[in-house]
Amino acid sequence: MALGVRERVQGVLAVVVALVAVAGVVAGCAAAGATPRPAGSDAAQAPTVTTTAVPGRADVDPGGEISVTAPDAALRDVALTGADGRPIAGTVTPDGHRWAATEALGYGKPYTWSGVAVGADGATTPVAGGFTTVSPERVVRAQFAQPDDATVGVAAPIAIQFDGPVADKAAAERALQVRTSVPTEGSWAWLPDDALGSRVHWRPKEYWTPGTVVDVAANLYGVNLGDGAYGREDLTNHLTVGRSQIVRADVTSHRMVVIRDGRQVMDVPASYGLGSDPNRITRSGTHVVTEKFDNKRMTSAQYGYDLVEHWAVRMSNNGEFIHANPASAGAQGSSNVTHGCVNLSTADARAYYDTAIYGDPVEVTDSPVQLSAADGDVYDWALDWDTWRGMSALS
Repeated sequence: MALGVRERVQGVLAVVVALVAVAGVVAGCAAAGATPRPAGSDAAQAPTVTTTAVPGRADVDPGGEISVTAPDAALRDVALTGADGRPIAGTVTPDGHRWAATEALGYGKPYTWSGVAVGADGATTPVAGGFTTVSPERVVRAQFAQPDDATVGVAAPIAIQFDGPVADKAAAERALQVRTSVPTEGSWAWLPDDALGSRVHWRPKEYWTPGTVVDVAANLYGVNLGDGAYGREDLTNHLTVGRSQIVRADVTSHRMVVIRDGRQVMDVPASYGLGSDPNRITRSGTHVVTEKFDNKRMTSAQYGYDLVEHWAVRMSNNGEFIHANPASAGAQGSSNVTHGCVNLSTADARAYYDTAIYGDPVEVTDSPVQLSAADGDVYDWALDWDTWRGMSALS
């Protein structure tokens, strides 16, 4: 009987020891993880704040997004201030989580953040620190060939001229946007430039649809154009495509025909470039009207003339015009004797001059010499579509 009692007591002690051991294991698990918080004492967590213009940077893009975000907190009294003490204009989202600048910053300028992000539990994180925008080695200016709100012909290219070389053409091209009121397939192409700068043209695959409204945006400010150059400013251009007017100039016919909106409106005697001289042949291919003059001085040291011609419409930069020339009246309609121009009577030249606008196509055919890059700035339609697209920096 005594031995049985002792055995029961030992059994009870074993259970107590086992329970203590289990408790020790539980306590050990709690110590290995996160420190448990006392009931009702959640510690406040400082909000996370991020900025696109990181404090301490000295190469921030002044034309890019400049913003500060606190995804789990409300931004209060956020400001971005220049060295002159003037705050940069900006807006806060309705939820108070994001502030963004609404004006571009200057090149090579210091700016300072200020403000605070306040979490739901009252914890705060300051919006602070400073940065400096990039200082370009040079700034490149761009310019559209046509003034804003111009009405153009159906072959008009969108032409942008840069006053300095653009090394990173892909970066520049990504900053260019063309929007059209009529769906229009087109492409940018970078062309050789004789002005020690760079130039890029956009043309549609086919002639523009008359009445198309075109809006072009060149968002170049702050864009790194390569070799230390940055874009000077953003530009926009608004164009409207006018009526369709196409000149059909078959050099073997000795006539010039004008088709307006699908209807023939002129068919007049003409004389083209002398076929026996390759330097005087009127080039075959689609030329583009670029400018016109009621009086135009024309000179050639090679052929020894210096004279003023009237009602001159330029169709290429190699000296080809459609103009009046009473001196060749006897050849107009019967033979080609000019130095490459299209000669008309004074009355016919004036009638055509009054209707011509920038971008009208002049389709010259049956000439043995083709229009090419050697003939000036606007030879866009002398290139087939695949070649043209291949001249894009993003092709």
